[in-house]
Amino acid sequence: MAESTRLVDVVQDRIDTFLDGQRPHLAQIASDLDPFARFSADLLQGGKRFRALFCYWGWQSVAAIESSFDPLAAGPDKAELASVMTASAGLEFFHAAALVHDDIMDNSDTRRGLPAAHRRFEGLHRDGAWLSDPESFGTSAALLFGDLLLSWSDELVSEAFDSLPSRDAARAARREFNRMRTEVTAGQYLDILEENAWGSVPDDQLLSRAQRVIVYKSAKYSVEAPLTIGAAMAGGQAAHLDSLRRFGLPLGIAYQLRDDLLGVFGDPSITGKPAGDDLREGKRTVLIATARASLPGNAVRLLDELLGDPELDDDQIAILQATIRESGAVDALEESISDQVSRAKDAIENAPLAKSARSQLSQLADTVTARSA
Repeated sequence: MAESTRLVDVVQDRIDTFLDGQRPHLAQIASDLDPFARFSADLLQGGKRFRALFCYWGWQSVAAIESSFDPLAAGPDKAELASVMTASAGLEFFHAAALVHDDIMDNSDTRRGLPAAHRRFEGLHRDGAWLSDPESFGTSAALLFGDLLLSWSDELVSEAFDSLPSRDAARAARREFNRMRTEVTAGQYLDILEENAWGSVPDDQLLSRAQRVIVYKSAKYSVEAPLTIGAAMAGGQAAHLDSLRRFGLPLGIAYQLRDDLLGVFGDPSITGKPAGDDLREGKRTVLIATARASLPGNAVRLLDELLGDPELDDDQIAILQATIRESGAVDALEESISDQVSRAKDAIENAPLAKSARSQLSQLADTVTARSA
């Protein structure tokens, strides 16, 4: 997917250019704000850029319906392409903000192989031997950092939408973006709700509630929303957006199911997170709900007792991993991932979208669900 590689480079350049423009403003306010510049550059360097890719191919799925041009090379749509790349960069800033806030809520220590943002701010406090509590400072500073990234996300997205030649397209894209922000915030709340309300929820509701978290915390905002934002920017009509939603939602579910498996069984050297991190954080995922439904009572009690203990050692992690595997939950999730990917591909096979985009989206479906990080 050479074109996708080029797109990732273009989006990274847009991110870097935007951050370069913010540094003088931060420095003018106070030199003490330098960590905001450094930490944002680190967090937004690299990454898979799936949201940016889905935004672009959502746009292409409509923009290229009656065209065969390569908009990355030349042509009259260069200005519109620039708007799409700016919106894609804005989505990456939104994702970065969500990661910062998510790491605070999960009390995570690492992100992408580096200390999580709140730990980095905590480290500044310790290194400076400042007053008060380092952890409290780290949390408060990271909350503000995440809010700043959200502000920058909106700045980029607004710039992109305002530059579109069609006001109707701009309004439609803004509606999709606003819906995404509401849904992912709701999904984040539902996620932490499950971690706290799990013990009071009937066992027969655990799986459906975990699936609800997947839909709103991840599936819609990781795949569906970027697709529809891009399509709306191209002037996509209801038939276009509905086709992309039928593709994006099952693929987004498969994407998160893969994430859940990696959170328990992923290789730390690849994921940038400790082995079994989701187990220490007490994530009540579809994987865990599926395992509990098949385990005998004594194994369920062991799982419930250990899940969410931040002090789990490697041996305890290995025990939980073996328990989950033996329940059949891993095989069940792999089958579900395959089914959801098939549903997604079937949804766009004859959809009223550009053939070239349908082909690329089908390839992306395999890429995002077969990943190891």
